[in-house]
Formats: sequence, structure tokens, C-alpha cells
Amino acid sequence: MSDRPDDPDAPLAPFPTALPVSPFPPLEGEAEPYLEDAEEPAPVDAAADPPSMAAEIEPVESAAAPVHAPLPPAHPAQPHPVLALGRFAFPPGEPPDDAGVAARERRWTSRVIVIATVFLLVFNGVSIQNWSRQQAPGWMTTTVRRLADVWTEQLALLGADQPREAVREAYERARDARWTIRDPSPLAGEGGSPKG
Repeated sequence: MSDRPDDPDAPLAPFPTALPVSPFPPLEGEAEPYLEDAEEPAPVDAAADPPSMAAEIEPVESAAAPVHAPLPPAHPAQPHPVLALGRFAFPPGEPPDDAGVAARERRWTSRVIVIATVFLLVFNGVSIQNWSRQQAPGWMTTTVRRLADVWTEQLALLGADQPREAVREAYERARDARWTIRDPSPLAGEGGSPKG
């Protein structure tokens, strides 16, 4: 009996122990690799005593005899329905060969280089100005210097130079700070000059 009148009187059934058959069958000619090794678990008798460790240990007759009996194989869990749907909707293709792996790695490297270059152009454009000022005068360096001047002025209007300036100011404050060393000994104040 319960406190609420709308609760059912019948007790709830226990949680299901086996999943139903998958609603996503394999494609034509495709095996179910996630269910190939699945085995039906042995029925468990609730009234029987659990096996003891003594039943699993065999007596040692010789040096070559195993000490323990082999453990039963672990039963793989049923696949999640979302994984089955993904395999049904998007069947896996052939694994890439060496040329495909190399092409994928080149694409990844190219993307990283492009992203790093754009990041540095936006947040560290002053370095281009500094580099162009250190080069020998010529048509190329003059052009690069003028383009860098315009680029950094436009980025300064957007505020992209503020993180770099904040890091630079913090570095200069730490470099110019005076660090004093105080002598913790009790004799430092008696007639001696303080160190620092």
C-alpha cells in the first residue's frame, strides 16, 4: 500500500537483463561485427550456492600443471542502439592505405600552419615591422615595412595589439622591479646595516 492513491498496487518488474533484437539490421552482404563474438550467457540459478574459490583451484601435481583453472570468457555487452544506427546509416569504408594516411597527415599539417600563421599575423604583426626595419634597405624591405605599418595600424584600431602590449608591459615591470632581500637573523638590527 502506498501513500498516494494514484500509485499502482502491483510491484514494478525488475530491470530487463537482455536487450531486444536490434531494429537496424545489417546491410546486404555485411556481417554484424559487433555481434559476431556475442554468446548467450549461461542461465544463473538463484537458489544454487555461488561457486567457491576452492572449486576453481586444482591441486598441483607437477611443476607444469596450472595453479588455477582458466576463467570463463567475458561476455561482450550488447551494442548501444545509437552505434547500431550509425553503422546502418553510415557503413564504415575501407581503411585508408599508406597514401591516404599520408594525404590526411599533410592536410592536418597544412591546417595547423595556416591557423598559426593567421594567429601570428593578427596578434603579433609588430614583429613584421621589427624584422623589416632590421633588413638592408631595398625595394622589397621598403614594401614590406609600409605594408606592415598599415597592417599594424588597422589592427590597433580593432584592439588586437592589446594582448601583446599587456604581456610586454608585465614583462618590463617584472624586469625593472627591485627585489630586496631581508635578513631574518635577529642580529641584523643590532648595529649592522641592513642588507638589500
